[in-house]
Amino acid sequence: MTSLQSSPARRATGRSGKGTARSDAELRHELATSRPLVPTATLGGALAAGGPLLVCMALAVVGWFLTDAGGEGSPSGALRVGAHGWLVAHGSTVAVEGIRITALPIGLTLLCAWTAWRVGHRVGESVSGHGPDADRIADGARDWTVPLAAGLFSVGYAVVGVLTAAVASTAASSPNPTRVVLWSLLIAGGVGGTAIAFGSGRAAIWLPVVPAAVRDSALVARRILGLWFAMSLVALAVAFVLDFSTAANVVSQLHADAGAITLMLLVTVLVLPNAVLFSSSYLLGPGFTVGTGTTVSTSVVVLGPLPMFPLLAALPDQGAQPWWTEWLMVTPVLLAAYVAGRVQRDRPVLAWDQAAIRGCAGGISAGVVLALLTVFAGGAVGPGRMADVGPYTFEVLLHAITSFGIGGVVGALLVCWWQRDGDGWVRSRLGAVRDRLPRRP
Repeated sequence: MTSLQSSPARRATGRSGKGTARSDAELRHELATSRPLVPTATLGGALAAGGPLLVCMALAVVGWFLTDAGGEGSPSGALRVGAHGWLVAHGSTVAVEGIRITALPIGLTLLCAWTAWRVGHRVGESVSGHGPDADRIADGARDWTVPLAAGLFSVGYAVVGVLTAAVASTAASSPNPTRVVLWSLLIAGGVGGTAIAFGSGRAAIWLPVVPAAVRDSALVARRILGLWFAMSLVALAVAFVLDFSTAANVVSQLHADAGAITLMLLVTVLVLPNAVLFSSSYLLGPGFTVGTGTTVSTSVVVLGPLPMFPLLAALPDQGAQPWWTEWLMVTPVLLAAYVAGRVQRDRPVLAWDQAAIRGCAGGISAGVVLALLTVFAGGAVGPGRMADVGPYTFEVLLHAITSFGIGGVVGALLVCWWQRDGDGWVRSRLGAVRDRLPRRP
């Protein structure tokens, strides 16, 4: 926030030698935070897009050498494969041997979003000296620094995406540049723009304006989602470990060497967030499908022929499921109640309606966000039956907002009741009711 201090404070440096030293330090700081906005933001967006793109291309070349030691194909073909991987992470469908792949490797998308955040934060720091200072912003002065920087950041990011789609495109693959632009704007504008706001110090000025109830509800939603994803990951890991022999058998049947196993592990890491969302859908109750005519849920599992992919060993056995699997649907309610209760304990409000609204709004918000993320978990991953793979998104939305919402309300109200009773409120009311009851003669 030093770059947003008021102008009088900037001019109020001491006239002594010590004050001059501080003035020199402030001058260097202002030079570092007042870099040209247009080239800094535009190049930052291009770097945020180009970094993961170069990583994907490098990994593709390494994978090409590991699989056949360069015996087939060419380095340019490997680079094109890496570029297509980056494009798929940005929502572009791509055709592989005539098969249209629409599934999104969320792990790679998250890597791109993380890079956009890091670079965007640095861009925000570099342009934080532009625009009005903190006093003028507090007085209502218009500050276009963040919107302008975020727009230029998005333009630089999208240009890299369009150029990549144009250069890597072939008649067979035919990536979708429109979807690449939309996802580029979503990542660069949403994630990168938010990072610019935080890096420039503007978020510290804007956030206190948001009502406390909204911020507390967002905190409940964030903690519910974080703990729920951790629980879904644990459930996935337990299921995989319990049937690890099946995964080992798949690898042995593929006769994969060390290079192929390394690539398989890399692909598994990239789709691990997808698998976590599949596990989330299973725990919520609706389940998911792994091919046309199949279903995996807590009540019944119907499977068909599956690809030779080790992570699929985590799928439950086909047929009717044990009785206790139905009780897994209670976990989201208990989790939401726990989180809402913790937030109520840390940030107490003694009004019943405020506690209930905070817990309910946080739970419903978490359910909506979870459903939106689940939309991108599935898609076509192969020919025939594999064109329909993914969770049941609408059912996930209904189950999530119901389970998290009810749990949030119950947890918040229980802790609110305990807090009010800490001062004897409940006991005094019960005592008053008891005094009004007729006594025995």
